[in-house]
Amino acid sequence: MEIKDKKLSDQEFDSIRGEVLATWPTGKDVARLEDGIEYQKTMPPRKRFAAVLLKADKAKKVLLQPRAGVALVDEHIKLLRFLEADCDLLPTTIDAYTRQNRYKEAEKGIEKSLEAGHSLLNGFPAVNHGVAKCRRVIEQTKRPVEVRHGTPDARLLAEISLAAGFTSYEGGGISYNIPYTKKNSPGKVHKGLAIR
Repeated sequence: MEIKDKKLSDQEFDSIRGEVLATWPTGKDVARLEDGIEYQKTMPPRKRFAAVLLKADKAKKVLLQPRAGVALVDEHIKLLRFLEADCDLLPTTIDAYTRQNRYKEAEKGIEKSLEAGHSLLNGFPAVNHGVAKCRRVIEQTKRPVEVRHGTPDARLLAEISLAAGFTSYEGGGISYNIPYTKKNSPGKVHKGLAIR
């Protein structure tokens, strides 16, 4: 495998990005990259992960963040509101189906969870919920929320969750995500991960 440190052209970036957004219907919600950027700019410092970390570092304060995530939006909001009483930073642990880009199975998990009245997934299927529902999570909590995942190809997850207002994204493109898969090589998974 040949690794290149080369910026993609805008045309290449847009082409690859379009392919990624087309992998699930909620990808259309982030067609304009600028909308997510503008929304991120509206986040107050108390809800920006980096700002809270910097303030804690200056104060030599240890912060608390659990791991948590459930299938349904209202239950996830309820869970995060409960946690924010005792935690400084909030999690959104992503479900196993989404971490493997298996959005059809995640959708079935949401449907079965709705029927059961409680989560039948082991995390929050952010891609399936899309930007608007993920923003409800952000807007109804008081603290910064981080996406916690182990997704080998997290491009669509990143697009949706960052556009929705999550202000932290656990893990790097290679150092964190590749150890979670044996089926994908870095070259296959990360084709087009460059930022323009």
